[in-house]
Amino acid sequence: MISPLDALPDDPATLKAIILTQRAEAERMAASVRAYEALIQALKIRIAKLKRQKFGPSSEKIEREIDQLQLALEDLEVAMATAEAKPEPTEAAATTETPAERAAPRRRGKPRIAETTPRERVVLDPGECCPDCGGPLRLVDEDVAEILDLVAAQLKVIETARLKKSCRQCERIVQPPAPTRPIPRGMAGPGLLAHILVAKYDDHLPLYRQGEIFARHGADIPRSTLIDWCGQAIAVLRPLIERIKTNVMCTDRLHADDTPIQVLDPMVRQTRGKARAIKEGRIWVYVRDDRPWGGKDPPGIAYYFSPDRKGEHPQGHLAEFKGVLQADAYGGFAKLYQATAPDTEPRVREAACWAHLRRDFHDIWKATASPVAKDALERIGRLYDVEREITGQPAERRREARQNRSRPHVDAFRLWCESQLVRVPAKGELAKAMRYALKRWDAFTLFLEDGRIAIDNNPAERAVRPVAIGRKNWLFAGSDAGGETLADAMTIIETAKLSGLNPEAYLADVLARINDHIVTRLDELLPWNWTPASQQAAQAA
Repeated sequence: MISPLDALPDDPATLKAIILTQRAEAERMAASVRAYEALIQALKIRIAKLKRQKFGPSSEKIEREIDQLQLALEDLEVAMATAEAKPEPTEAAATTETPAERAAPRRRGKPRIAETTPRERVVLDPGECCPDCGGPLRLVDEDVAEILDLVAAQLKVIETARLKKSCRQCERIVQPPAPTRPIPRGMAGPGLLAHILVAKYDDHLPLYRQGEIFARHGADIPRSTLIDWCGQAIAVLRPLIERIKTNVMCTDRLHADDTPIQVLDPMVRQTRGKARAIKEGRIWVYVRDDRPWGGKDPPGIAYYFSPDRKGEHPQGHLAEFKGVLQADAYGGFAKLYQATAPDTEPRVREAACWAHLRRDFHDIWKATASPVAKDALERIGRLYDVEREITGQPAERRREARQNRSRPHVDAFRLWCESQLVRVPAKGELAKAMRYALKRWDAFTLFLEDGRIAIDNNPAERAVRPVAIGRKNWLFAGSDAGGETLADAMTIIETAKLSGLNPEAYLADVLARINDHIVTRLDELLPWNWTPASQQAAQAA
């Protein structure tokens, strides 16, 4: 066999030419890599800036640009990974690596694997005898390497045979009762239903695409059947969903937000003469999250659908609510903050969002490089420095830290706004942002009085993000009823995720048990109370 060295020419001039050619190629590839890295860095910076503006004006346009940039970034990174790919070194080659090569850090981090992930151990044994002298071998140590692999999903038909037997004496026919199905007369098992629901409402995979995937696995399931299964599964889960919503809304502190969704409506074409029968509905979200101050109430999210954005909808959702509501400046909430009678305290108190105010100043600074806007960002940033340090601490300790450290910054910010208002253009964006803060000053300072109140409304904004991501895939809801189904499905899925659960495993277990579960004990199946049936069986044994 001819080695690579034997294939090289002996002529020094020819060798020199080959070396120069390879050096030029290496320099060209290095330049390409540097160009890729520069472009990747620029795209990352651009994406980060756009994300900070995501909830500002023209958010839909910004989201589309973010998606395009992320796709471009992903393609570039794949191209770089392809160019840098090299075969796994053999054992002999590994021994010749320099210490610097062996110590070089990997460009990508190691995947984090949950402890519950199934493991398979493969043992490679050299045998019992030495291959050189034939002597007996003894175990000294072992080298362990891990490979993360995927076991492809597989559909399975479970055939349940109920044997009929007759008594030899009385001729009575005896047969076990049929097991309860997740949905009446439905062929779908609980695991399949859970997979369909999570894929549609959490992974945002439309049903027609799921049908194509199932067809590859050997099951041609009509889209109409998938639709029926989704609707019936949500109907089965609705008692739990209503309990989640009731539990979340019973708190005395809520985060609230809303986001638009497109809804098909044939009446739009008839009454407005539009070419497309689409109207703009709304998804309302209410979040309870006491984790930042170590509260005992479990986190939960309640989603509601409405066919429009009239203030009557949140007012109806919060008709029984009494406490602190943290939301944006939407006028539909204003009626909730009003006292029902003179000399009485309002039923709902407003807590404003400092992140929203900071975003206004950031947009101004980015567009104009205004030193005044930059000063505002630095002042607000000092408040968040305190918040990062007190996250997870008890409410009283958070209140004490805010009184001692945050209040001076807040008072200074108000004086600064009042002094700057006479210097900046009255109709400019800076003046608008300052007046917004001063007009709602009591709402902006409420977090100083109670350590349980958050400084911003970020929990609600995070809760509406899945809806914004999903509508780019499913585009619109098919009807008002479809919007309500979406809200119900997201309520139970997102609450399960807040409880640290795998939503698919949780729904599969609940769908298998809920029809046989005692109605008065349904609270046992709520995400924060749930124990898998397999674990209960193990404990009973």
